[in-house]
Amino acid sequence: MADFTRRDALRKIAVGGAAAVTAPLWVETLVSAAGQHAAHYQASAAQAAAWAPKALTPAQNETVITLAELIIPQTDTAGATKANVNRFIDAVIADASAADRQKFVDGLGWLDTQSQRDAGAPFARASAAHQAALLTAISTNKAPSSTEQVGVDFFSAIKSLTITGYYTSEVGMHEEMGDDGNMFFLEYKGCTHPEHKT
Repeated sequence: MADFTRRDALRKIAVGGAAAVTAPLWVETLVSAAGQHAAHYQASAAQAAAWAPKALTPAQNETVITLAELIIPQTDTAGATKANVNRFIDAVIADASAADRQKFVDGLGWLDTQSQRDAGAPFARASAAHQAALLTAISTNKAPSSTEQVGVDFFSAIKSLTITGYYTSEVGMHEEMGDDGNMFFLEYKGCTHPEHKT
């Protein structure tokens, strides 16, 4: 099992998430949009000197940073924070429909509410032990109530967005996938945003 790397594990998670037949439409829509958005976003993000979230509040952005780093932590290679995955996620959410954006924001709110109830602090400010326990409970919940389903669906979405954002970032391509500058995607559908079409 020595050859089983974090890259393999994350790919397995991504495939498992994409194959889940129980994922609601809004999650599938955001995941699909992230894939189409990746090539255009990374090129423009690299040139951004000053950055501020477009769709998320500062507190929501902090939660996304915390979640993404828990999903892909820094080890011997960079984690999600260094790859600016939160910026990628914010860009995807900013371009999403109002309804899909609201579902994502509702998920962030649900997470903070649960954390506040159980740990007395919003998720990003809770202890590492509490954060891990809450995410474990969400990811292993096989029969969620209607209230819990909000958190289960949200976690499915942010896992997929984090993995897409990370593996299409310069950091992820270079450090995790060993890109020497000659790697390319077999298929590129192009950016679908009307303002970017030529």
